[in-house]
Amino acid sequence: MPRRKRQATTFNLSFLDIMSCGFGAVVLVFLIIDHSIEIQIQSVNAEVLSEVDLLEEDIREGEEGLVRLRNAISSRDLDIVEAQGRARVVTDELDRLEALIASLEESEVSETTDVDALKAEINSLEERIQQLREAAEADGGRSAREFQGEGNRQYLTGLKLGGNRIAIMLDVSASMLAPEVVNVIRLRNQSEAKQRSARKWVQALGTVDWLTAQLPTGSRYQIILFNTEARFALPDTQGRWLEVANSNELERGTTAVREILPSGGTSLYNAFTFLNQLESQPDNIFLITDGLPTQGKDTPRSNTISGPARLKHYRKAIDMLPSNVPINVVLSPMEGDPMAAAEFWKLAQNTGGSFMAPAEDWP
Repeated sequence: MPRRKRQATTFNLSFLDIMSCGFGAVVLVFLIIDHSIEIQIQSVNAEVLSEVDLLEEDIREGEEGLVRLRNAISSRDLDIVEAQGRARVVTDELDRLEALIASLEESEVSETTDVDALKAEINSLEERIQQLREAAEADGGRSAREFQGEGNRQYLTGLKLGGNRIAIMLDVSASMLAPEVVNVIRLRNQSEAKQRSARKWVQALGTVDWLTAQLPTGSRYQIILFNTEARFALPDTQGRWLEVANSNELERGTTAVREILPSGGTSLYNAFTFLNQLESQPDNIFLITDGLPTQGKDTPRSNTISGPARLKHYRKAIDMLPSNVPINVVLSPMEGDPMAAAEFWKLAQNTGGSFMAPAEDWP
């Protein structure tokens, strides 16, 4: 009897061992299957994420294209409306002159030469009407000047380029030579050729070129230069709005800007009050600058100025701006002027304009 008991115990232990081995094999199979499924899921997720990235890129490109199309349509519509308005003015003038001729012929008090002169003026006005109509049909949405960036790039800036009277205000103070104070001092003491080729100044000139190339052909404009004082880029156009359609005058203005050398400090107060020199206030302003002003209305006694003092000059200056006019700011930030970006951004937002801090290779 004792021997049989030992044999039964031995059989039971062998069966448990077999069961343990079988269970372990099952667990191992499940682990292998689970790991394989996890790898497959990761591979599928990577493919899905890649497809999502491609779709997001397509969406971004499509949105940019949509914005460009909307801008082109708005510009064309504006040009057509402006051309039609000008044509109506010329037509009214034509009717007035025809009525005057009829009155003179009936009264028989004018000489033949006077009538001939009036008829010649009428013919000139009729030609002008035809030109305006052709411009409205053919030139809608096209720029008054050509501007081609590096690599034939297209620019989506958000700058609002519409308006009938557009003021382009360019900061020509010494700080426009470089974004660092030490480099401004170094360039200020170098040759004119070095100053003209300074990267920051070249970008400011390129910005003026780009803006004048985007002006609506039926609008008017003026270019104002300012440092501690303000002046017109073309002195012989004092107080007048210039026609964008006059390409020769437009080229003459941009050429005059390129002959300027940056110098002196900055007074936004004097720049903004200078807008009163124009025969009528602008309805769109582009401000190209690099920071808060270094002085107010008058020349300071000290050669140095603190950040809070610059901010005080700035806030007094913006009170001089005409009301209900969008201010579009193109800011090339200056070293040591951290408050400038926030203040100019708020100015653009509060007036319904736009704000841009361009990249080094723009435009």
